[in-house]
Amino acid sequence: MTRKYFGTDGIRGRANTHPMTAEVALKVAKAAASNLRAAVGEPHNRVVIGKDTRLSCYMLEQAMASGFLAMGMDVVLLGPMPTPAVAMLTRSLRADLGVMISASHNPHEDNGIKLFGADGYKLSDELEIAIEAKIDAPELQAAEPSDLGRASRLDDASGRYIEFIKGTFPRGQNLAGLRIVVDCAHGAAYRVAPQVLWELQADVIPMGVTPSGLNINQGCGATDTKLLQQTVLDTEADLGIALDGDADRIIMVDEKGKRIDGDQLMAIVAKSWKANDRLSKNTLVATVMSNLGLERHLKSLGISLERAAVGDRYVVEKMRAGGYNVGGEQSGHIVFSDFATTGDGLMAALQVLAVLKSEGKAMSELAHAFDPVPQILQNVKFSKGAKPLETDPVKKVIANAEKSLASDGRLLVRASGTEPVIRVMAEGDDETKIRGIVSEICETIEKTTKAG
Repeated sequence: MTRKYFGTDGIRGRANTHPMTAEVALKVAKAAASNLRAAVGEPHNRVVIGKDTRLSCYMLEQAMASGFLAMGMDVVLLGPMPTPAVAMLTRSLRADLGVMISASHNPHEDNGIKLFGADGYKLSDELEIAIEAKIDAPELQAAEPSDLGRASRLDDASGRYIEFIKGTFPRGQNLAGLRIVVDCAHGAAYRVAPQVLWELQADVIPMGVTPSGLNINQGCGATDTKLLQQTVLDTEADLGIALDGDADRIIMVDEKGKRIDGDQLMAIVAKSWKANDRLSKNTLVATVMSNLGLERHLKSLGISLERAAVGDRYVVEKMRAGGYNVGGEQSGHIVFSDFATTGDGLMAALQVLAVLKSEGKAMSELAHAFDPVPQILQNVKFSKGAKPLETDPVKKVIANAEKSLASDGRLLVRASGTEPVIRVMAEGDDETKIRGIVSEICETIEKTTKAG
């Protein structure tokens, strides 16, 4: 089924432009409420709504709240909170639904809507499709005047999340003696992240904590770490932590100013957890984009790597299906299912810091567990409606490339789920060889598209 609204991670678009308008947000709320009422059948179901710091969040928050209230749902407003906090509070408050209004790492012009079930997990594809079917349906049956929902604000939402996150750090340990720069991207964690680190006794240097509604992810955060890297050097800090706009992903920086991606961070935790018999089934879940160097490193430690499709929701699905408790993405979404139902940048930071403290090493020594093999990624645009991956010339060049790489590398060619782009990724020990492979595949796709 072709989707009109939901993508791989909720609904997303340019703020105040379809589908990120107040009108659509209200319809999404009413459709979700109608779907929930049909499934649960109880009056006054509860929904919690969180948001990041974008200016457009005010508009969308009020529109969604109005839609839920009109359908008889009680609404609990959380204010600016990380996406994982919304997932946690949905469960903690026994809500039937959770909503996060955020476009994650995108600039302020964009916004999005993510929905969580009562269990704190992102809604399944089936539930999203069921909701989508009602968004443009004729007027849904609204609540009677006496059955309208009530709205309230949870004043201690931040405090609840802070205590929850601190509870994932090893009991009896603290961060005393560590100077940490934390870049909150002027986003959802601008209050809670520095507070958690400070309460755990770190010397905290906060960055990106003055949101204006227009500066989220602007020259800062997990997608742009240059300023953080320089600040770590300038302040002689032990390390840096970069979160994105909704704080569900993390990139770290060592004391030498070197960037540390999600693959390296997962390697740190997986090794430590295996040594302490905490790593479920001695397996880590990553995506098809994670570096071959990570896979080889884990194998040397006796740890298996399971690969999922790109997207943290697919990582979580594979973790749940296989009973694994650590997974994530190279981009910094890292999930610890012993504690959480979705990626949590702050939680991931604490798990890495716990290893750092227990081993007494410098971050540069700990955090570069393996040498990544050369990895080349190139995107090729194609005309909407074209299907270049189904053409014989493209199939042939891909087959030849896979044969050429054999066991010395890895090839991934896939269509983007959000735009008319083919992503070509190859990795292996011979960088010249994989550059040639990627170039040849991309040229073939371009020729096929032009010929069509």
